[in-house]
Amino acid sequence: MIPVWPAELPKPQRSSFQKQLQDPRIKKRAETGPPGYKRRFSSVSTLVSLSIKINREQLAVFETFHEVDTQMGALPFLMPDPITDGWPLLAPDGNALLAPDDEPILIAAHWLVLFGENMPAISKPGLQFVVTFPVSVMP
Repeated sequence: MIPVWPAELPKPQRSSFQKQLQDPRIKKRAETGPPGYKRRFSSVSTLVSLSIKINREQLAVFETFHEVDTQMGALPFLMPDPITDGWPLLAPDGNALLAPDDEPILIAAHWLVLFGENMPAISKPGLQFVVTFPVSVMP
């Protein structure tokens, strides 16, 4: 079974979100002229840098999830899409679509990811911990 981002942990902060596409190209060798490229592979993942602000108990949950559930980042897992998940679904006019109880209908979006090349980094700038970690979003 694929591990799932623990419910006890917050969604990653949108303010620290950074996204970059994996480069699927290989440079062609040419003696002169502009550089040329060709496609090296077709399945391109998205590399994303994320961070979460958590307390000591949540840090223990994160460390267990990383070390045990994903086997130190070797296994893929499902996590909420930090850009899309939880935002209201909009009508063509830009207004939020409402459920019968007049509450906005929220988008549920998840990613299948692997922890990235670098291990999570933990800092403690104040009363809470900040965990910064890269993930590769699978295509």
